[in-house]
Amino acid sequence: MTCQEFVDFLMAYLDQELEPEVGRVFEEHIGECPPCLAYLESYRETVRLGQRLCEDPEAGVPEAVPEELVHAILRARNEL
Repeated sequence: MTCQEFVDFLMAYLDQELEPEVGRVFEEHIGECPPCLAYLESYRETVRLGQRLCEDPEAGVPEAVPEELVHAILRARNEL
């Protein structure tokens, strides 16, 4: 498996939707490729934090979030 294939299969892996053989190859790649392992861990953390943000729909935007980021997200959301 290449690093590009790793990225292509990432969501299916996290959703546990890979065929057993593909999952085995995916996990072998993670064991041999520190950059992909780091990418997987940061992706998992991003998903976890994103889910946490949605827990309280009444909560405001934390002060640490840059205003430009808030505006970019709102623009992207309006384009959907």
